[in-house]
Amino acid sequence: MSNDKLSRRSFIQKASIATAGTVAGALAGEGQVSAKAGVKKTKIDTSKILNYNPKMRYRRLGKTNLMISEISLGGHWRAPWRDRRGGWWWGKSIKNGISDKIAKNRTDVVSKAIDCGMNYLDITGAEECIAFGTALKGRRKKMIVGADDSQLCPRHDEFCNVKAQIHNVEECLRNIGTDYLDIWRIQAKMDGTNTDADVEVMIEAFQKLHKFGKVLHLGISSHSRPWAQHVVEKYPQVEMFIFPCTAKTKEKGKPATRENIEERNAGYGPDSKSIFQSLKEQDVGLITIKPFFGGRLLKSNDKPKTGAGNKEDNDLVRLTLQCILNLNDAITAVIPGLSTVYEVENAARASYTRPLGLTAADKEWLMSKTDQRWVLLPQEYLWLRDWQVV
Repeated sequence: MSNDKLSRRSFIQKASIATAGTVAGALAGEGQVSAKAGVKKTKIDTSKILNYNPKMRYRRLGKTNLMISEISLGGHWRAPWRDRRGGWWWGKSIKNGISDKIAKNRTDVVSKAIDCGMNYLDITGAEECIAFGTALKGRRKKMIVGADDSQLCPRHDEFCNVKAQIHNVEECLRNIGTDYLDIWRIQAKMDGTNTDADVEVMIEAFQKLHKFGKVLHLGISSHSRPWAQHVVEKYPQVEMFIFPCTAKTKEKGKPATRENIEERNAGYGPDSKSIFQSLKEQDVGLITIKPFFGGRLLKSNDKPKTGAGNKEDNDLVRLTLQCILNLNDAITAVIPGLSTVYEVENAARASYTRPLGLTAADKEWLMSKTDQRWVLLPQEYLWLRDWQVV
């Protein structure tokens, strides 16, 4: 092992594991839920909740102690005036300067999200940083912002070093037009092949950035369930995680056996332990993505939608979000990509009406529609099946 690797491991081992918790405690508002499991919950001081709306429900994001709206705003979105074939990845048009049309769309969507009580924005690319940075101009403190650059993140081996990851964050800050991130939500390799040494690079970069006030909290996202569970259990510096959940997801509840194939893991992690249990034991907050299979759940997937959309899709969206939020109390929030003001309002209603519960007929209809489209997942989304039992 090189001296560089030795010094890095020494740096990680000697860094105070309590630092993140201490900082989070200092930032936490009076009356927020205790970080330790089993400690009696105190009454939440709603005056400390950003964009508080009494109709929206809020949950504590693990050891960050941030209170997050359970429906929040994802960074991926579709330009509603174009179909998927005409430009699902709208970001290409931003590299030469953001258009007035995109700027207005993002500004209107963020404004409606704030009005509805949403308070977390998740960004995962330079183009998203630019678009949402424009929308946040003059009101940066109205949103808790988590960001990373997909082109500069540790998914790429050449960027798995501290210098490159500091540059990654600095580019996010420049593109958003802010001097800090509430959460650096690092995008790890989708297949879970980042090494422990890679994770230690991420932590070291975070600690350096945190020292200078450029990032407040550390999060990681991955599409690999065993790797995610391994990182959650091994690295207490990680304060929140991001991974997929759908209406098909259920908590692992039985021991893994030869006969019980669906409960088995490969590679990292204990076979019989739910990742939800690991998250709660380590007090790591969870934000979930891909609730609609990248849009494949909805009939309007390939079609422009500038207005209210069709009733079936609107009902599927609300019921799916409610189903995920009811799945496990380890889940803090779901962050769908929202393209129009109406989509924001409809998603928010999933939280507003959640206390009413899903009727038996709602559940049956939701699972029928979900099952129909689950079997039709395209090749690029088959990996979602790995998140069916967690």
